[in-house]
Amino acid sequence: MAASHADILTELAQIVQAVLGDFAADAPITMDTTFRDDLGMESIDVVSLAGRLQARYGNTVNFAHFVAKLDLETVGELRVGQLVEHIAHSLDVAESPRDTPADASPIAVEAVRS
Repeated sequence: MAASHADILTELAQIVQAVLGDFAADAPITMDTTFRDDLGMESIDVVSLAGRLQARYGNTVNFAHFVAKLDLETVGELRVGQLVEHIAHSLDVAESPRDTPADASPIAVEAVRS
C-alpha cells in the first residue's frame, strides 16, 4: 500500500529538521514551503538531504535524478510538496508490477497471470 502524501510530508519534515538541526525554522513545514526561501537550505544542506533520502528509501527514490531534470530557477524555488509528490510517485512505481501496464484492469491482469 502506497504511503499517503500526509505521511510522506510528516516524514520529510522530520528529515529536513534533522538536516537543518539548530538552524531549522520554527514554522511548520507544509507542501508549499520552499527549501531555499522558507527553510534557508543551502547546497550542503541539499546534499545532506539527498543522503538521508538515500538512507531512508534506498534506490527507490532518486533525488539526484529528480533535481537533475529541473532548471536552475526551478531548483531555487523547489517546494516541499514537489518532493513529496516525487517520493509518492517513486514509491507507487516501485510497488506496481513491472510487467503490467499501469492502466490494466484487475481482470486483465489476472488473465495474464493465469
